[in-house]
Amino acid sequence: MKAKKRAAAVAANAMAWVITIISLIPLLLILFNSFKDSLAASEMNLKFPGFPIQWVNFSVVIEKGKLLTSFLNSCIYSAASVALCTILASMASYVFSRNRSKWNRFLYMYMVLGITMPVNYVALTKVMMFLHLNNSRLGIVLLYTAMQLPFSIFLIHGFVAKLPVDLDEAAVIDGCSPVRLFVSIILPLLKPAIATVVVLTFLNTWNEFVSPLYFLSSSAKWPMTLSVYNFFGMYFKDWNLVCADILLTSLPVILIYVLGQKYIVSGMTAGAVKG
Repeated sequence: MKAKKRAAAVAANAMAWVITIISLIPLLLILFNSFKDSLAASEMNLKFPGFPIQWVNFSVVIEKGKLLTSFLNSCIYSAASVALCTILASMASYVFSRNRSKWNRFLYMYMVLGITMPVNYVALTKVMMFLHLNNSRLGIVLLYTAMQLPFSIFLIHGFVAKLPVDLDEAAVIDGCSPVRLFVSIILPLLKPAIATVVVLTFLNTWNEFVSPLYFLSSSAKWPMTLSVYNFFGMYFKDWNLVCADILLTSLPVILIYVLGQKYIVSGMTAGAVKG
């Protein structure tokens, strides 16, 4: 039995290594070719870049691809969406968890259904036009927030449900107002779930492509995903520049994921027991 278990563990580890290596191939392909010249990068192979290393690719991409402007736009959209989504999801989850009336239960199920329902861009376009939010930074921030709210509420609701109601009762007896009760007592206890929501919301909004493509017609308001798409259309023959552009766009996502990976795991498992 021990030999079988050991063989199964070795096979599982080997399979995990194979999947990991296969998953890393596209990233290594982009990394290596971003440091090559145009002729060497046209072969799109996994050879190490030769000397001299083409650091100039990144300066060309930043200048011609207007990455500084799009980077600032992506930071604004992601940061504002994270702040709004975290605050609204935390407050809504607390109310839904503590006040279990039929109406609140219906509202919770209605919000959670947003996880599975596809986005109807025809109706959404009409709503954005009616509210005069087309081609505006505010419209994109509100749209990102609305798209991320269902899963955020679902995640935080499961975490709030694990907090004992005795905390609320003790705070009320001590004279806490509802706002102070939530801000001073409940919110600090939600740090693992909030950290998870922050990381996932940032990753999803930073990588969003379809929504800004439909609702932002001005290139000055484009996020980095659209800048990469536009840059690829202009320099599709210069794979060294395209790879450098993709690498610069992916770096913030990789960094945030590496730093927040433990929060994603702990936050999702913490709220998975009771919902």
